[in-house]
Amino acid sequence: MQNKKLTVFIIAGEVSGDVLGARIMSQMAGADFIGIGGENMQAAGLKSIFPMRDLAVMGAIEVLAHARTLVRRINQTVKMIIETKPDVVVSIDAPGFVKSVIKKLRKSDAGRELIANGLRFEHVVAPQVWAWRPKRAKKYAKTFDKLYAFFDFELPYFTKYGLNTVAVGHPIADGLIGRKVAKKSGKDEKIITLVPGSRMSEVKRLLPLMRNVVDMLVRNGYMGYKFVIPTVETTAEYVKGQITRWPVKPELVSANKRYDIYAQSYLAIVASGTVSAELAMLHIPTIVVYKMNKITTWLVRQMIRVKWVSLVNILLNRGVYPEFLGPDATAENVINAVGQLTIPSKREKMISELKSADNLWMRPEGNAAKLIADGIRN
Repeated sequence: MQNKKLTVFIIAGEVSGDVLGARIMSQMAGADFIGIGGENMQAAGLKSIFPMRDLAVMGAIEVLAHARTLVRRINQTVKMIIETKPDVVVSIDAPGFVKSVIKKLRKSDAGRELIANGLRFEHVVAPQVWAWRPKRAKKYAKTFDKLYAFFDFELPYFTKYGLNTVAVGHPIADGLIGRKVAKKSGKDEKIITLVPGSRMSEVKRLLPLMRNVVDMLVRNGYMGYKFVIPTVETTAEYVKGQITRWPVKPELVSANKRYDIYAQSYLAIVASGTVSAELAMLHIPTIVVYKMNKITTWLVRQMIRVKWVSLVNILLNRGVYPEFLGPDATAENVINAVGQLTIPSKREKMISELKSADNLWMRPEGNAAKLIADGIRN
């Protein structure tokens, strides 16, 4: 392996995975990359075989609606892996898609030959089996050769099934813990950042809620506030089209400026997901919301084993960030939470609790992307 150029087939299924993928790639000078990714991974040198947005679906109903596209993309990915003969397939999130690809490879003569010659399957981001569907850990052990988890407490769930699992810390923390706040403009506006998600299904459900929140805040006298929506490539055009109808129009900023906007925010109202962890690392008071279709909501409620969905709440084992999920995700509930976060003592308490989680996000040895890159090379 040391005497030949490493060829990596890398797959990311959503924006957070694309960002992490680019960071991993930046730590692997000299390697060749092909696979599936977004603008960040492409800027880092990836030749993406099709748009990442084709994988950015979530929920039982959403997956069924895109079944034909997903099957076509699975077949296309398998074909490309066989043709390019990579040394390793590295997947970041998108586990359902990736497991289907690996299963199909193992059923084909050409795929079995690649595996016999040393093709490895390594996955980044351990599924939250401690929160729901713990039996997934056994399935991961049968599918992947190596797993990169974020936290030490996740390891035993997978190692007990013989899966080589390594804790690397949360990759986003490398650039966010201790990040200095960008200088604000001379204006006295307080920024309320709105993040309706990165998947189209999320955005379509949460954007109307956020519009109602903005309208109600303005009607209730919250003047001097500036509303900002950081956009991502998978949904930017849709969001742009929708806000033209809003009475109070938020400012749109590109994804590459989102951390500066987060750091300057007075508070944020966001979809459940990676963004809530990013804001927690920046110590920004935040309200978490999420809506799913009724069937997916019911399925999740049957399987969920934790009190919260926000990672900072789970790590600290208390409700630091208010969460409004499903039928509780109403404009009235969000407005009430906003009101609480304008009270100085409440804001200071939340910020103090967010700071107390700083040491939980990172490994003592630091840089998670480098730890992953080193693991892939070895």
